[in-house]
Amino acid sequence: MPRDIHVPFTVEEDHEDGGWVAHAALTPDAFANGEGETREEAIEDLKQAILALADVVGVPEQLVVTLPDD
Repeated sequence: MPRDIHVPFTVEEDHEDGGWVAHAALTPDAFANGEGETREEAIEDLKQAILALADVVGVPEQLVVTLPDD
């Protein structure tokens, strides 16, 4: 059954190669990376890496917290 997971990530321009890189931690010990010529391509590549990683390490338990409006 499909389900959504929320994975915080970072994305930055790679000044050495001229592309973009994206990083995320699925668990404290399992990391995924993505690359692309654009920010969007790096994020899409990261999504695929997270899917592959989840197949290997599983999906961690998640806690959802709703923040109050300011």
